[in-house]
Amino acid sequence: MLFQDRREAGKALAQELASLKGKPGLLVLGIPRGGVVVGHEIARALDAPLDVYITRKIGAPHNPELAIGAVASDGTLLIDHQLAKRLGVPQDYLDQEAERQKKEIERRLAEYRGDQPPPELKDKVIVLADDGVATGATTMATIRAIRAQEPAELILAVPVGPRDSIETLRQEVDRLICLHAPEIFWAVGAFYNVFDQTTDAEVKSLLQKNQQEGA
Repeated sequence: MLFQDRREAGKALAQELASLKGKPGLLVLGIPRGGVVVGHEIARALDAPLDVYITRKIGAPHNPELAIGAVASDGTLLIDHQLAKRLGVPQDYLDQEAERQKKEIERRLAEYRGDQPPPELKDKVIVLADDGVATGATTMATIRAIRAQEPAELILAVPVGPRDSIETLRQEVDRLICLHAPEIFWAVGAFYNVFDQTTDAEVKSLLQKNQQEGA
């Protein structure tokens, strides 16, 4: 399966979630940056508000694309200690990288939200959207951070991810929608014709657009 771009992927996910339209307390959370594009299409189709939930990957020292952990905006930290040990990653590196990513989260929140407080998640029906899952470390940290805020229901919606990661994540949420979960998986971008980097300006614009649409 190949998606034209993140918008097309979001529209396809929205069709799978159509029964949620009009549900009280519905809130779509996009994981920036690409997940906000996907989330915007879902929110638009479901007439739901859109916000962000920022979680940052902690990459391996010589391979930043390889996630050995993740940190969420509320400080939730998830480290794959087995992988870190296998790669010989020192604790100092993990501590420093976690701190660096926390600062980046703060910067992005200020950029996207300004002075607006984060949304209340307790008792809400949350659709968590991203443009794909790779190792699942970032998504897992996000799920656990959201779970701690006691939503009524947590639904993960992603276009694509490796089968083993998807099945692991399925145990952590109330419902999981994944349109394509192959056993052999190289990278999320391989499943899109267009996978340009989403900018902070685009994220901010989509959040403002959602507010203007009156959701």
